[in-house]
Amino acid sequence: MRYGFKDVVIDSRTGLNPRKNFALGNGENNYITIKDIFNGQINITDKTDKVDDEAIQIIKKRSRIKVGDILFVSIGRIGETAIVENKDDTWDVNESVFVFTINREIITPEYFCTLFQSDAVQKYLAGNSSGSTFKSIKMNQLEKMVFDLPPLEIQDNITARLSKIKAICAQRSSELTCLDKLIKARFVETFGDPKLNPHCYPVQQLSKHIQFLTSGSRGWSEYCVDSGREWFITIKNVKDCHISIDNMQPINVPCNAEAKRTRVQEGDLLISITADLGRTGVVSKEIADHGAYINQHLTCIRLNRDVLEPLYVAYYMESPAGKEQIISKNQSAVKAGLNFNSINSLQVFVPPLSIQKEFVGFVLKIERIKNSIESSIIKMKMLYDSLMQGYFR
Repeated sequence: MRYGFKDVVIDSRTGLNPRKNFALGNGENNYITIKDIFNGQINITDKTDKVDDEAIQIIKKRSRIKVGDILFVSIGRIGETAIVENKDDTWDVNESVFVFTINREIITPEYFCTLFQSDAVQKYLAGNSSGSTFKSIKMNQLEKMVFDLPPLEIQDNITARLSKIKAICAQRSSELTCLDKLIKARFVETFGDPKLNPHCYPVQQLSKHIQFLTSGSRGWSEYCVDSGREWFITIKNVKDCHISIDNMQPINVPCNAEAKRTRVQEGDLLISITADLGRTGVVSKEIADHGAYINQHLTCIRLNRDVLEPLYVAYYMESPAGKEQIISKNQSAVKAGLNFNSINSLQVFVPPLSIQKEFVGFVLKIERIKNSIESSIIKMKMLYDSLMQGYFR
């Protein structure tokens, strides 16, 4: 059946603007803003604003938020929602958050929240929001909405199925985090604390084992096209000793010496040298065979692999010992940056190659497991999107 917004929402209000009503204090009472609402939950952290007892006296003049109320982000991430599940979660919200009490005889809280994440409703919110810097939506625009709602039992079935898929994705993501921690633990188990070097491995400058060193190209925006045959690797692709191909920039490179210099080869070590310094990744065969080039925020290091395994060096540089060096060699207090001298002077302890290879073999084994899990997550997300399209037309 078709319902209007006022049939679904029986009470609504906006939060108080603390600048006009009271000062945020150091009390123990949570005061929710849009930063606390994400992934469909109210997330209380040490960054959550607090209000003191004086502010509470002002807030008490209004009806306090109840368990079961729904918080709605009205600016920026418009339509992000969360159900109040604990009476201690919040005393109030600021003016960027709407508070809804819904008619539970025709809609469940879970279905209401899911409805606002559907493409159809998101398009409505985008088309009826305004603002130059941050888009926002007014209550009177929401009140014009109409919904097709199935019976409550079907709503429960729909949200239960979608919630199960989201839970599976969350579990898979947790598994990925655990595997990343396992690799780091294996690094310390194999080589010892890199800051202490308990096995007394020889410590050498990276320059001793660098066969080729270059930085990437700048000013190639005209070559970045959706139909590009090769890839342009940027800093967003390089992180945690890995190079992601999910969001590679396609490019049609010019035929010149610059392109030849910046094309990567299998086994090249990439390190970010501006902005977020010290992010690392190693070029895989897939990336090298596809054809890929680096931009100016990255440096490409080709190591003597008879002495150093690139993946071992990547994990060393992402360890506390490596990060401390990179931070200390930052060339500017204003804009982060590393030059070639900084890269060459980085130090690394050099274990026997056989031990490095053993560690790399372990990492590659874990990476295959991670790839399987990531593939599973992608399939589950595709299923979720497909069901959302079917349920909320």
